[in-house]
Amino acid sequence: MHEEKDGTETSCRSTRVLASRSVDAPELDGAKEQASRLCGFLNKLSGKGPLRGYKPRWFVYDSRKCYLYYFKTPQDALPLGHIEICDACFSYDVEGEEGQFEIRTAGKEFLLKAPSRQVMLYWLQHLQQKRWEYSNTRGSGQGDSWSSLTLAYPRTGLVGKDNDAFVLEKLSESMEKVRSDFAMETESDGEGMVGIHMARGPSAVSTSPLNFSLKNFGTELRNSMLYLRQGRGGENRRSVFYAGSNNTEEWELVDAPPKDFSEPKHHSDTHRHSFGSAFTFDFVRNSSRQKKPFLRDMMSSGRSGRSTETRSAETSPVECNGSKSLEMQLRLQNQQEEVSRMQQEQAELREELAGQKELVRLLQQTLRTSQSDRPTMCPPASDQNQTSAITQGENTQLETLLLERDGQIQSLCGHMERLTLEKESLQAELKGLKIKVGEINDQLGMLMETIQAKDQVIMKLSQESSEHSGNPNETGSSSPKKEQQELDILKDSLQGYKSQNKFLNKEILELTVLRRNAEGREKALEAKYIALEAKLCQVESKYLVLLQEVKNPVCSSAEQSPAREVISRLLEDALQAESSDQQDHPIFKPNTVSEYDVYGFKTVPEEEEEEEKLDAKVRALELKSLSMTDQEVSVGVKWENYLASTMNRDLVRSPELKALIRCGVPHEHRSQVWRWCISFHVKKFRENLPTDYYETLLNVAREKPNPASKQIELDLLRTLPNNKHYASPSAAGIQKLRNVLVAFSWRNPDIGYCQGLNRLAAIALLYLDQEDAFWSLIAIVEVFMPRDYYTKTLLGSQVDQRVFKDLMNEKLPRLHAHFEYHKVDFSLITFNWFLVVFVDSVVSDILFKIWDAFLYEGPKIIFRFALALFKYKEEEFLKLYNSTAIFKYLRYFTRTILDSRKLMNIAFVDMNPFPLRQIQNRRSFHLEKVRLELTELEAIRQTFLRERETSQDGRSFVSDDEEDN
Repeated sequence: MHEEKDGTETSCRSTRVLASRSVDAPELDGAKEQASRLCGFLNKLSGKGPLRGYKPRWFVYDSRKCYLYYFKTPQDALPLGHIEICDACFSYDVEGEEGQFEIRTAGKEFLLKAPSRQVMLYWLQHLQQKRWEYSNTRGSGQGDSWSSLTLAYPRTGLVGKDNDAFVLEKLSESMEKVRSDFAMETESDGEGMVGIHMARGPSAVSTSPLNFSLKNFGTELRNSMLYLRQGRGGENRRSVFYAGSNNTEEWELVDAPPKDFSEPKHHSDTHRHSFGSAFTFDFVRNSSRQKKPFLRDMMSSGRSGRSTETRSAETSPVECNGSKSLEMQLRLQNQQEEVSRMQQEQAELREELAGQKELVRLLQQTLRTSQSDRPTMCPPASDQNQTSAITQGENTQLETLLLERDGQIQSLCGHMERLTLEKESLQAELKGLKIKVGEINDQLGMLMETIQAKDQVIMKLSQESSEHSGNPNETGSSSPKKEQQELDILKDSLQGYKSQNKFLNKEILELTVLRRNAEGREKALEAKYIALEAKLCQVESKYLVLLQEVKNPVCSSAEQSPAREVISRLLEDALQAESSDQQDHPIFKPNTVSEYDVYGFKTVPEEEEEEEKLDAKVRALELKSLSMTDQEVSVGVKWENYLASTMNRDLVRSPELKALIRCGVPHEHRSQVWRWCISFHVKKFRENLPTDYYETLLNVAREKPNPASKQIELDLLRTLPNNKHYASPSAAGIQKLRNVLVAFSWRNPDIGYCQGLNRLAAIALLYLDQEDAFWSLIAIVEVFMPRDYYTKTLLGSQVDQRVFKDLMNEKLPRLHAHFEYHKVDFSLITFNWFLVVFVDSVVSDILFKIWDAFLYEGPKIIFRFALALFKYKEEEFLKLYNSTAIFKYLRYFTRTILDSRKLMNIAFVDMNPFPLRQIQNRRSFHLEKVRLELTELEAIRQTFLRERETSQDGRSFVSDDEEDN
């Protein structure tokens, strides 16, 4: 994507480099902070022809794709374009403009400019480091994700920390030492131009919602609409144009006045021009700007200056000095004069024609009047003859005059038609000449810039020659000072060349290593492809043998032995443990099922039988194949596009984000989305609490004993025993889980600790840090769920089970009637679904997709997916006619559901409409009933206790001997 021509200022603005730390809460165990973010203002060379110049742009580095996006302003949502840093090379010229450097990618070159050399070196070194880090990450396989070009693992949580151990390769110490030797020393703060306040200050680029570009019109329109919605405005920009090579004044492009205001009277020097578009621009002389000096103003008076001519509104604003352009201008003026002359002649002919027509009309009217006034009675013969003779003479003269006038009218009409055709041809020729004049003016402007640069060079050389040809005594007296100045200049140049040499050496070294790594990746992928192809051939041959054996008819048990042997060999291969060689070289490992999935859950249990292990492995393979479908890839691409459009601003609740979350959040973006969802829901709590609230609770827990600590310690290892992060006392997640649960028990002493909270916190810790997991627990218990949901009575949980039964009767009436007929209480199974939000009830891929929607929308998601699970297997339940078989199937049927897309379609489409108000009303209704039942049960319990105490007091206790007697 290239940037367009626009009317922004060409003056350089200060570059601001921002390296902001992540806002995530730091880990208590001293985990390293996230990578710094690089962003700030730089001037980018863009445009074409005379309008080509530097324009300020806001640059933001995206570490997920190793892209350097650039925006018009820091507030824009959509970028104007991006630069691929991963395969780019950097360079700068010591003798060039200060702060100017170049980024070259495949087929593209980007010229950027910083306000100073230090800021330029700051950018170059950071971009080099980002490219180096991304290349090392990609070289280890992290960047080769099938779903996207972004990081394949999240940066926070146990999942992210776990994958950091084997994703990042240990870099060579000698290589790092060489890179550090070539590193240049730069000021870390970029000469005081670092900070987010620089992007929000008055010196930032001002924007106007009326400034559109033609190439990225859609992008600028959407960004401008965003400004209009937010009520943001800016000062109107002005662009400077030079009207001619010898013009002593400049012209400014001023925005046209609004339509609601009357147009003021223009200055006499104001000219309005139209450049072939529907927009009108006003060019106004600006005499306050400094006039540009030319060679003829500084050279000797013997040289003649070039003449200056002011053009009118119909002529070109740039003077033509060449013979060809002058001839074209004269020809254009002659054509315009001839056209105006013909227009005047045509107007005169039209007036003459109108006069002749009026004369004919009057003559005809006179003739009719004379005929009507003719006497009815016959006059005397002599008078009659005389009168008839006069009348015939007059009629003859009138007829002759009419014929002459008719002839003149026809000739004038023909002449006017010829003039019209000639006018059209002249107008067409005039249009073509105007186009040619415009092209010549463009060429002339470029030539004038070249002439001006050459004039400056000639002037500089003339001054130097005049200085050298001056008085030798004066030269000798000032030579020591000049020599010292030249020596200082040479020292500065030497230091600049040394820095450039170091930078280029480092650049060459890194590019060589990057190319070598790319070749190594290519060879490794080829080897992996060959190994997989060989494994596929082996499997195909074994299955062909098996199919051949199955195809043959079986007559006796002895003939079944070959088929049994093939099947047993295939089973052995499928359950064969990974060898040490395969573990040492994971790239060449053809086995696609690992011991643990990406979440840390065990894929194949060890304590089960071979058949169950095979079923678990089949489920893992099917889940992997489902995750690589076109639909999953499409969802990943949608998330990439959405996050790329929001990288310059925070996430906001919207229908688009809701639809994306309902499709599932990709593994690499889940930490970011979960953290934002939790922050949104607990914002009202965190605003009224200190920033170190979580650490304060942990300090209180260390100083004072907690009554819930004993039960927490008992449940730590029983939380997720099939997850490697919680499988042993030394696992990484045990201490974090302990901290979160103890801190929560101090915040909520009424609840303290309830079995189920440990699983909620454990799932949150897989993608979040300790403090974020603590706030996720608060969001679930205090925001999402009703009161008394996790208290000793579990009142809210019991109410939700009755609400769910009502929804089952409404949404799935056949299945509900089937359960009622066989007296199956499915709440014994679904109670745990609601308490721990399906943890340990569904496969991990579906579990985390449910949690994605749950953290965004709330508890209504639990009802949706609980109904969807039963709807998914409704036909299988209806085929069972035994209560024991139904209850047995209830215990494990959720583990057989693998297609998350089908399940989510049922939950979010088939279960509609699903209003939250209906759930709240039914909760209120059942809450009163459950409270009455609990009150009655408590009264019965108290009565029973009193009766038991009374009966025990009245009993007489005797010994065994007395009883025998």
